Amino acid sequence: MESSWVTLGIAAFLLLLPFLFAARFLRTRRAHVPRNAAVSLLVVAGSGGHTTEILRLLSSLSQTYSPRHYVLADSDKMSEEKIRSFEQQRAETASNSLFTLHRIPRSREVRQLWSSSVVTTLRSMFYSLPLTFRLKPDLVLCNGPGTCVPICASALLLRMLGIKSVTIVYVESICRVENLSLSGKILYHFSDYFIVQWPALKEKYPKSLYLGRIV
Repeated sequence: MESSWVTLGIAAFLLLLPFLFAARFLRTRRAHVPRNAAVSLLVVAGSGGHTTEILRLLSSLSQTYSPRHYVLADSDKMSEEKIRSFEQQRAETASNSLFTLHRIPRSREVRQLWSSSVVTTLRSMFYSLPLTFRLKPDLVLCNGPGTCVPICASALLLRMLGIKSVTIVYVESICRVENLSLSGKILYHFSDYFIVQWPALKEKYPKSLYLGRIV
């Protein structure tokens, strides 16, 4: 029974790949956005250091990036507390600080078998699609947790269908010095801006942007 589910998951994943590649090249023209217009931001948080790094990035953004929609894995117990603490401090200096929290199934656990991770990623995708379609963010910001892959795939589908042209910004973790994370290796091909924090990665991946250490 389990092997049949794995086979079904792999087949579905392979069917999804052509759409992802099509989205990579069939980008709709972005509408001009006024400089001071609000930017709806979808932030993918991850357990441990991923959330700490993404919140450091957000601390440097202006209040223009609002509302902020945070997506985290349903098994992530620490990120919500960090996010609420960050937003509480932000609200003390900004009266119109708006944010929401959303949970989806984790696409892949640490040391999870590759065969079963295909199935769990598709399950995560099942929850990511309606969430992303409902929020319709202007920008997706992520930095490596596996949860960001189905979210970014959903954003790409929004673009493909002409519903919303979503900009995807991926910032590789500061911990990645010479090699990309698995999420990075996937989203390197589909993100609009792919930022690395070490010169060695810029040499390996010429499409990436090297801005030095930003977190």
